Amino acid sequence: MDLVQLQRQLVDYRTSLYHEGFLDEQFTQLKELQDENNPDFVVEVVSLFFEDSERLLNELSKALEQQVIDFKRIDAHVHQFKGSSSSIGAQRVQKLCIVFRNFCEAQNVEGCLKCLQQVKHEYSIVKTKLESMFQLERQILNAGGSVPV
Repeated sequence: MDLVQLQRQLVDYRTSLYHEGFLDEQFTQLKELQDENNPDFVVEVVSLFFEDSERLLNELSKALEQQVIDFKRIDAHVHQFKGSSSSIGAQRVQKLCIVFRNFCEAQNVEGCLKCLQQVKHEYSIVKTKLESMFQLERQILNAGGSVPV
C-alpha cells in the first residue's frame, strides 16, 4: 500500500471513530496539544489511560465480588474512570460510566455488574481501535510520510 493510500485510510478510519461515537471533540483537542517538540504526546496520554483503566477495571471487579459491597468505593472508581475516559474523548465509555454511577447510587448490584461488563466491552473496543489508529500512524511515519491532521 502506498503512502497516499495509508494516509487516506487513516483519515477515513479516524473519521469513522467519531461518527460511530467512540471518540468525541476532546480527542481532537488532545491531538491539538501535540507538536513537533512532543510528537508522541497523544500516544503517551492514551497509554497512561490504558494502564489506569486496566487497574480501575480490576478494582471494580474485585469490589463487586465482595460479600458486602462498598458502593461509595465503587462509585469513586467509576467516577475516576469516567473522568479519564472523558479526558481522552472515549465517549462511549464515559457515557456508560454515567449509567454505572446511577446504579451505584441506587445500590443496584445487578445493574452494577451488568454495567461493569458493558464498560469492559466498550473499553476493549476503543482500546483496539485506538491501537489500530496508532499503528496506521506509525506505518505512515515509517514510510517517510506525515500524519494527516
